[in-house]
Amino acid sequence: MTTMSWHTQAVSPMPLRNEEFLHLALTIDASVMISRDGDEIPLKAGDLVFCDPGRSRSPRFADGGRIAFLRLPRCLLELSETDCDRLTGMVSGGGSGLGALVSSCLAELTSGGRDHRPETLHRLTRTTVDLLVVLVMELLQTEGGDLSTVPRGELLAQIQNHIEKHLTDPDLSPYSIARAHHISVRYLHKIFQHEGITVGQWLRQRRLESCRNDLRRTPNRRIAVSAVANRWGFVSASHFSRIFREEYGMSPSEWQALS
Repeated sequence: MTTMSWHTQAVSPMPLRNEEFLHLALTIDASVMISRDGDEIPLKAGDLVFCDPGRSRSPRFADGGRIAFLRLPRCLLELSETDCDRLTGMVSGGGSGLGALVSSCLAELTSGGRDHRPETLHRLTRTTVDLLVVLVMELLQTEGGDLSTVPRGELLAQIQNHIEKHLTDPDLSPYSIARAHHISVRYLHKIFQHEGITVGQWLRQRRLESCRNDLRRTPNRRIAVSAVANRWGFVSASHFSRIFREEYGMSPSEWQALS
């Protein structure tokens, strides 16, 4: 049987490309994924991200966490080049469903493999590979079709309303938004492309505006910046401070003091 291998490191740099392998990133700590379009997507511990450094859709990872990169032989998946390209950059949440099961198995292999006998480890590896194949098929089927028949302008309004209602949800991302509207992530990006902005940028702007409004309210001056950031879905206080400064030219604390 073809084996898998892995290594754990701080997030960045990504392992070099090898055409025989597809990389699967298992987040050990909360982190932030940066997509090809520059969207910053928060990741929780246990989330899975498919990567291929040689493909344009392959994501990057911001500093501030640890990631275990799994080298998965492409021959195990039997995917076409088109499917590999579609799969690259996809995220599978590790909190529920099949993604949680795969994440749990991978975590056991990366951290507790030495505690098992070789026969047990071999069976666990085979089971994990089988589950990964099913997960890949599920992701590609979900991403493959756009079931919505709603006109683009009306659908955009529905999506923006959905985002407004769920701004405080740290799990809100292009992937969860697409699932909620029965469309692919690719189609979701296409809808926002007509507006001259990516969905991730629009989501980030709305969250930043909400944080800025909270920080300038007089009763909230004694509230910690990190608490405000967390309230509006930012999982990393350092990441929030950095993009706040980039957007408004000052730190959140400086803005709070001026308000």
